Amino acid sequence: MLELYNSVCRECSQIVTNRYSTSFSLGIKMFADEFRSPIYNIYGFVRFADEIVDTFHSYDKRSLFDEFRKDTYSAIDRKISLNPILHAFQEVVHQYDIDLELIDGFLDSMEMDLERDTFDRATYDKYIFGSAEVVGLMCLKVFVEGDREEYERLKGPAMKLGSAFQKVNFLRDIKSDFIDRGRVYFPEVEYDQFTCQQKVAIEQEIQDEFDEAYEGIKKLPRGARLGVYLAFTYYQRLLKKIKKCSADEVRKQRIRVPDAHKLLLLSTSTLKYQLRAI
Repeated sequence: MLELYNSVCRECSQIVTNRYSTSFSLGIKMFADEFRSPIYNIYGFVRFADEIVDTFHSYDKRSLFDEFRKDTYSAIDRKISLNPILHAFQEVVHQYDIDLELIDGFLDSMEMDLERDTFDRATYDKYIFGSAEVVGLMCLKVFVEGDREEYERLKGPAMKLGSAFQKVNFLRDIKSDFIDRGRVYFPEVEYDQFTCQQKVAIEQEIQDEFDEAYEGIKKLPRGARLGVYLAFTYYQRLLKKIKKCSADEVRKQRIRVPDAHKLLLLSTSTLKYQLRAI
């Protein structure tokens, strides 16, 4: 009967992923079967931690987050949790030997959202590492299935991809981050004085990371490559749209990729994959 409980918990993580992110859900569907559930489980954990610090404004977020952190380590230590998201996550941690320092780094960055609304370069880099780069590394642990040599070989590009995704999100959400949460993540950027020069510099930094990440994507195991490449092309398209906007436009509206364009990206990405162009 424990397997029934395990299955229900995994399904909960899948539901969380599907409801919160149609883009990532579509990418996960492109993975080989053996990779889908573990990645859903990682996303569910990441999503719930982020939800505490970003959304629960009417509650004691510090208390909720401290409890979530404590329950995370308890689930990993005991190998069971009555929180279905944490139970599914601890399964992945043990099955794929995910380092506790990655989990520490992620939770530390989420905690920064409770304490900080502006960032200098050092705190920005620390936040990017914990909120994005380590998530890429958790997923890489799944993709290489315990092959330490492959993990070390692909570690750098995986971190760059996670970082690029996060920085695109920061550009896309700069308005809501400031208006709803009082935050500006980019160092030395003031929301009301966001300049074209600052925007271009950020975009170039992101593009450089995408270029390095792409070389790693081409070396991923075949069963993971299409799903990661699809997410890559989506964020590349999003960055391209942002580049066409002025700094003031980015500051005042959330840039989106229409659903029809997402389907086109899926078709073209699948074709390149089938032709072994990636």
